[in-house]
Amino acid sequence: MPPPPPLLLLTVLVVAAARPGCEFERNPAGECHRPPAADSATCMDLQLRTCSDAAYNHTTFPNLLQHRSWEVVEASSEYILLSVLHQLLEGQCNPDLRLLGCAVLAPRCEGGWVRRPCRHICEGLREVCQPAFDAIDMAWPYFLDCHRYFTREDEGCYDPLEKLRVEPEVKLIGNIHGNEVAGREMLIYLAQYLCSEYLLGNPRIQRLLNTTRIHLLPSMNPDGYEVAAAEGAGYNGWTSGRQNAQNLDLNRNFPDLTSEYYRLAETRGARSDHIPIPQHYWWGKVAPETKAIMKWMQTIPFVLSASLHGGDLVVSYPFDFSQHPQEEKMFSPTPDEKMFKLLSRAYADVHPMMMDRSENRCGGNFLKRGSIINGADWYSFTGGMSDFNYLHTNCFEITVELGCVKFPPEEALYTLWQHNKESLLNFVETVHRGIKGVVTDKFGKPVKNARISVKGIRHDITTAPDGDYWRLLPPGIHIVIAQAPGYAKVIKKVIIPTRMKRAGRVDFILQPLGLGSKNFLHGLRRTGPHDPLGGASSLGEATEPDPLRARRQPSADGSKPWWWSYFTSLSTHRPRWLLKY
Repeated sequence: MPPPPPLLLLTVLVVAAARPGCEFERNPAGECHRPPAADSATCMDLQLRTCSDAAYNHTTFPNLLQHRSWEVVEASSEYILLSVLHQLLEGQCNPDLRLLGCAVLAPRCEGGWVRRPCRHICEGLREVCQPAFDAIDMAWPYFLDCHRYFTREDEGCYDPLEKLRVEPEVKLIGNIHGNEVAGREMLIYLAQYLCSEYLLGNPRIQRLLNTTRIHLLPSMNPDGYEVAAAEGAGYNGWTSGRQNAQNLDLNRNFPDLTSEYYRLAETRGARSDHIPIPQHYWWGKVAPETKAIMKWMQTIPFVLSASLHGGDLVVSYPFDFSQHPQEEKMFSPTPDEKMFKLLSRAYADVHPMMMDRSENRCGGNFLKRGSIINGADWYSFTGGMSDFNYLHTNCFEITVELGCVKFPPEEALYTLWQHNKESLLNFVETVHRGIKGVVTDKFGKPVKNARISVKGIRHDITTAPDGDYWRLLPPGIHIVIAQAPGYAKVIKKVIIPTRMKRAGRVDFILQPLGLGSKNFLHGLRRTGPHDPLGGASSLGEATEPDPLRARRQPSADGSKPWWWSYFTSLSTHRPRWLLKY
């Protein structure tokens, strides 16, 4: 990721306090022993396939479970569990849990010393992933016990998930219209809340800030705000201060890429995303604020955004410009209509006033729509910031109308914050819906500007300079394609469960064109460490039959969970430690 710009950026590094735990342990057989400490060891190359994408290259034996060779590890039920976690949990917590387990089965060895993984990383992951184990009636694996095989930061631990630290970028913009001031105040409240709650140890806020880069721009139009503030709350006119100092409406000042999109959409095979800014745009008046925002958007690979307005109570989403220019009100969806509705509902569904059933309230005319609406279906206009975000970058932006009073009095601000606090948090958290990953070549070098396509959605996103990407997607089965000039495309089938709240990791390794296609495609059909959410296929078809894909019912007599027979058929060691009772 590129370095953050000189705007208000709330990214806080976590220093989690570890709870003191018992120094001794009992293995599955009930024997009590002290696990090996960070003692001297003979380092050797890490050769376990399931752990091939760990953040280190050397390990040692015996490992933390006293396995004394590769052969013993690969035959163990612990290793078998790691290799099928992505299927057992339907993509949740993968590859995080797998890499956490690898840190125990193949401990990190550096300079003749073994390093232990961090306890707070294990505890944080268990809090998030425990419900996934409960859902399949499986006990938390004993070798992922945070107090047995993990240690504190002050003892020199390391983060086994450091290679996964790809944080999505979110921006929230207020006061694009200078006289619509509620958004400006809500973002100041949000900044104060995030900082104070993080320091107070709020686990939700700490998790959010530790995994997300949040950019707050309280006022995009400070000159317009000064005009409105001079009149004051209760005296400000409906349009006084709306424009900037050049008398330009900033939300009508962005390039009109939507018209070009409608033209390209009719051309077979033409790309209709990442549309360049037309040269003639620069011949007109372009506000300095608009230029600054566009430069910001081109510098940071934003994934999600919201623009906060005032004058009504509703959430709108692109497109804002009608596909038929003469129609002032016409439903004009993007290819990502389902995702935009999900994002809009994430805000509206937890907003107490938007969910108020009274049609006589502010925004009551949107009640039957769930307080969300397609922008062009409300009223059509060109040059909007949300359409530009979607058509020029990877970013999905919605517009939030915070209330019918554009310049509320000071005494109304705290109540307004209480109405919007949960909505803002819930919306930002949705940036972790869908899939994320890294696109590299066969040597592990990041592939910049690789295209990530989803079958059935004619809108691609591109990778950042470090090869990482985030693709917002609704729950369901998706065929995802990664491609770049000079490389053969790679296709994977991805399953996103409805209850999944964390982006699933889907990495791609691109092979240069010219390799023997037969061997290459054969390799794609194998589920490996870079294919956690489903099989990869040259044609997008499902992989070979898998006994873990069949749904998951308990045995006929109800004595053992559905997955028990799978493990007992693959290993002579019966993993009774996976049974809850």
